[in-house]
Amino acid sequence: MLGELELTVLNLLWQRPGLSPKEVHAEIGAERGISVNTVQSTLDRLYKKQLLTREKQGYAYHYTAIVERDSLIANMISDVIGRFQLDGAASVAAFVQATETFEDEDLDRLEEEIRARRAQSEGKQ
Repeated sequence: MLGELELTVLNLLWQRPGLSPKEVHAEIGAERGISVNTVQSTLDRLYKKQLLTREKQGYAYHYTAIVERDSLIANMISDVIGRFQLDGAASVAAFVQATETFEDEDLDRLEEEIRARRAQSEGKQ
């Protein structure tokens, strides 16, 4: 699982790839009252988790997210289901409850994705 600061850093790097620790700090660290070292440690943890890539530019590394947002969210959901050892029915119930805050357009998109997934699996049989 990822912490709140790690998710904030990832969100920033999805929007603006290739930032240095000082640039990340200027965007999110200063307002939180955390040091550049804390930001650097967070970037290093994400790099070691293989969620970021880094490239040396001058004296500093510049970081870019290598995991896609949708893929990370799917992995996090799978992790939660695994941790709670949810069966199919419990998983579906949890998803339904999570959709209570969705707008109608989001629900329509979800239905389209489910239809596409079913069509894809039927094509494999």
